[in-house]
This record gives sequence, structure tokens and C-alpha cells, in this order.
Amino acid sequence: MTLALIIDDNRQTADALGSILKSLKIPHRAVYNPSSALTLLEEAIPDVILLDINMPGVNGFEVLGFLKREPRLEKIPVLIITSDDQPETSKKAIKAGAKAVLLKPVLPELLEQAFQSIGILE
Repeated sequence: MTLALIIDDNRQTADALGSILKSLKIPHRAVYNPSSALTLLEEAIPDVILLDINMPGVNGFEVLGFLKREPRLEKIPVLIITSDDQPETSKKAIKAGAKAVLLKPVLPELLEQAFQSIGILE
């Protein structure tokens, strides 16, 4: 069974992503700060991570860097979910190891396509 982890400091955004995942029948957990994500990753390894970039304290690029340096987490596909529409941000995210960058608010069909492209959905 696929498990998705949402990491976003904006509860409204995280809950909206959770609703999309629910409609796709993908079990998920949402955390609202990177430290909670790290705690959760000690307990369970998700099949995909939806990660916000702009968070207070530790930002999404720092989290992505940690994930890609950690041997037991490095293969988890990460989808960046951001309101930052600058091309440089997307390029930086992909170069850092993200599989895709989706702009907020995320359209359900775009999230579904992203999941298909990484093999989470058929």
C-alpha cells in the first residue's frame, strides 16, 4: 500500500492536498513543520513526499537535501509543492533531487499526473 507524506506549514494547503490524496485513494499523513516530518520518518518510510519550499526555520530545500543525503530515505520520490513560480526555484528543486514541482493551489489532475509519472499510480 502506498503512503504519502505531506510536509507543509500551511494547514489549509496540507489539508487540501490530503483531500486530493483521499480522492485518489492514497493513504497519507500530514505534518506542519520539518521537525515533525523527521520524527515521523523515524517511524515510517513513505512511498512519496509532498514538500513545501517556503517554511519558517528549516525550508524545503534543506529538508530535500537531508532526504537525499540519508541512505534509507534517498530513493523516496519528492514532489515540491510551492507558490514560488520562479523558473530558478523549479530548476533548483529538480537539481536537488525533486521529481516534479507543482504550483499552489495544486490541481488534482496535475497531482495525479505527477503520481503517474513516478509510478505511484497507473
